[in-house]
Amino acid sequence: MRSSTVSPASLSTAPASLVYIKLIFVALFWGGTFIAGRVLAQQMPPMTAASGRFSVAVVFLLLLAWKFEGGLPRLDRKQVLTTAALGLTGFFLYNLFFLAALARMPAGRTALFVALNPIVTALASAVLLRERLASIKWLGIMLAFCGTAIVITHGDLAGLLHGTGGGIGAGEVFMFCGISSWAAYTLIGRVALKGLSPVAATTYAAMWGLAFLLVGAAFEFPTVAWRSFGWQVWVSIAYMGLFGTVIGFVWYYEGVKALGPSRTAVFNNLVPVFGILLAAVLLGEPVLLSMLVGGMVTIAGVVLTNRKN
Repeated sequence: MRSSTVSPASLSTAPASLVYIKLIFVALFWGGTFIAGRVLAQQMPPMTAASGRFSVAVVFLLLLAWKFEGGLPRLDRKQVLTTAALGLTGFFLYNLFFLAALARMPAGRTALFVALNPIVTALASAVLLRERLASIKWLGIMLAFCGTAIVITHGDLAGLLHGTGGGIGAGEVFMFCGISSWAAYTLIGRVALKGLSPVAATTYAAMWGLAFLLVGAAFEFPTVAWRSFGWQVWVSIAYMGLFGTVIGFVWYYEGVKALGPSRTAVFNNLVPVFGILLAAVLLGEPVLLSMLVGGMVTIAGVVLTNRKN
């Protein structure tokens, strides 16, 4: 493998208007992963499904690495350990929890929990990295968790306090674990990864994640009824690998280069919106008032948390 010869900045020379359109589609693609994931979670074992997704993703990521950067750079020992940690947290654990949650919760409801990703990451940064959070950010964190509580309880917050309303089930627990795994992935990449471009880091992390998944999937393969799967399963795997992982990553990074990370991150708030809409249209899932209210409160909290001081 050769060292990187082309700067990742070469990935984006598009005008700002096209970048905005691409970022909206990124949110749409990522919202769609909840629909595809729901299809897979109900028909295929989790590690087998995730292995299929990242088999597709790794092939295209390798092609991108060769096209834009002339190949993958050699890793030193620290980078090997770091990319392995990225693959374990952001690809292996996150996707297991993600699919486990989708096997137990509707896709639209699961999508709302994604809004907590930046909140949990901010809290982890404050605790582990001792980053100071302004008062407005703490208010945003409180708002986001209140919004999530509204979603979890179907709007019956008083019932939760008295033990008579909705509560946290296995699906919610799995999704919280997934969010925590993604926060760990974000923090590891932020503080420990040096000398690798986003394309190279993501490719190596995906390769590690796929390796971990294949070890677990080897025990599932003998029990998988491969011939029973319809076209929806294979399309879902291809969609999550190509659109949900590769195209989504590249276009999102174009946004970071053109607009900056803060302005680009705002588009993440559209992910649960698209997730709910697509779940309603494609899966016939109901859109509850508690989901709409809780989702808006959560997104408001995320916006406050990501405001500059």
